Order: sequence, then C-alpha cells, then structure tokens
Amino acid sequence: MVDLLTNAMLGIIVAATPYMLAATGELVVERSGVLNLGVEGMMIVGAVTSYIVAFSTGSLVLGVIVGILAGAFLSLCFAFWTQTLLTNQVATGLAVTLAGLGIAGLAGRGFVGTTITPIGQLHIPYLSDIPLIGKVIFGLDPIAYFSFVLIFLVIWFLWRTRSGLILRAVGDNHDSAHALGYPVIKIRYMAILFGGACAGLAGTYLTLVHTAFWAPGMTAQRGWTALALVVFASWLPWRVVLGAYLFGTVGYMQLFSQGMGVPIPSQLLSSLPYLMTIVVLVIISRDQFRAKANTPASLGKVFKPDL
Repeated sequence: MVDLLTNAMLGIIVAATPYMLAATGELVVERSGVLNLGVEGMMIVGAVTSYIVAFSTGSLVLGVIVGILAGAFLSLCFAFWTQTLLTNQVATGLAVTLAGLGIAGLAGRGFVGTTITPIGQLHIPYLSDIPLIGKVIFGLDPIAYFSFVLIFLVIWFLWRTRSGLILRAVGDNHDSAHALGYPVIKIRYMAILFGGACAGLAGTYLTLVHTAFWAPGMTAQRGWTALALVVFASWLPWRVVLGAYLFGTVGYMQLFSQGMGVPIPSQLLSSLPYLMTIVVLVIISRDQFRAKANTPASLGKVFKPDL
C-alpha cells in the first residue's frame, strides 16, 4: 500500500511538472501585457529538439540546453512579429503553434520508435529511503526540483524587486510606463524569451523525463492547458502550483485507471483534462471582480511607441 501511494504521488509530480513550467513562463509573459498563444508550439519544438540532441549525442544535459534554446528561439520569432512588426498577438500565437507542430513532426519523423535512457531521479542516502515521503521529497528528478525553485524566484521577482514592479506596470498600462521612460518593448522581449525558454523546458521534460521517447503530438494540448492555468491562477504564481497539480492529478488518474483496468471508456478518460479545463474556466468566470482585479489591463494590446 505504501509503495502504491508513493508511486502515485511520484506519478502526479511527473504529470504536473510540464504544466507548472509552461504556465510559470506564460504568467510572466502575460504580466508584461503580452498574450502568447504559441506555448504549445514552443513546447513541442523543445520536446523534439531535446530528444534529437540527447539521442544523437548521448548527452541529456546538452539535450536540456538545446530544448530550452529551441523554445526561446521560437518565442524570439513571436516577439519580433508582435513587438517589432506589431502583428496581432492572437493570430501570431496560433501561427507559431501550427508552425511548431509542423516543424516537430518533420524533424522528428526519423526518431519515432526510438528510446533513450531518461533523466533519473536523485537519491540522497538515508533521506530518500524514508518510507513514503523519502522518494517524494528527496527522490525527484532535477527538473522537478527546479520547477519549485523557479516558481519561488518568479514570486520574489514580481513582488520583491524593482524590475518585477516595472514589468507589472508595463502589463497594467504600457502607455504610462513608456511616459515614465521605461523601455516597454525591451521588457516585453525579455518576458517573452523567458516564457519561451520555460515552454521549451516543459517540452524537454516530456521527452527526457516523462516518456524517454518521441512521438508526434506528444504534448497533447498541454500548452493550451497551461494558458488556461494562468487564468485559473488569476495571474498569481502560487496558484499556478495548485492548478498544475490539480491537472497533473487528473492526468495521472486517467493513466492509473487504464492501468488498473477500471471499466471506464478510454475516450472518457482521455477527455478528463479538457473537461477539467472547461470546469475551471466556468468557475473562474463566475467571479468577474476578482478576475479583473488581477488581469493585466494591457494584456493583448499592441503598443506602438511614439516616434
């Protein structure tokens, strides 16, 4: 029973980590006033590039680095189109997602059916051997630990630093921030790059930790769910953790139920994460005052600096 509970908790953490990484990055992007719907495309590109590099070189560390850079590069393209060329953010984000899915499918077609040795879990003598909590607290993989460090760093940055205050000011009113002399475009570029790097790392986690193989479409709409998580969290980082683990639990229970042979149609189990997304958004929409209180006022609006 203890082993079953331990494995379930570890499975939930593994399932929740990609959501947490991608949603944390997108939260920073949206706090700067930019709506990036290209998270799914950045995740899938990070997933395929990290796997290709890790499989070809045998270096998991290099695979992680390349996956992060791939997501950041695609986000740089998005930033250039939306912040420099002033294209529509919604349309551009959708285009980035479609492009990312196509690029990943083409680049990874020769690697379907292959496997690698995944990034392993850490083992701390004595501590990791404690029943139940040992493996859950002291036996996770390095990226899972990093996801918690990242969320605390984002909380500290947004609410405890001058730079974080400026970023939130840009998201709330980019015209006023510009009038005060803050480089709105530069700040948004940096936020978008950060969000793309997080999305790339989330995709990397899927191939180098979660599954250890590559398959087309393996992000399975997690990027879209991460976007919903930001709204669910009301643009507050600590709520991202709650939302990520809520969706991670639902995703894990889907696989657990199938593995245990529970007589529930697989189609219904596969739809659970999406049904949960709809339920969460409906619940959030009922409290319009609280939602609007934290929503960046300039979210999705084009900023054109005075010449």
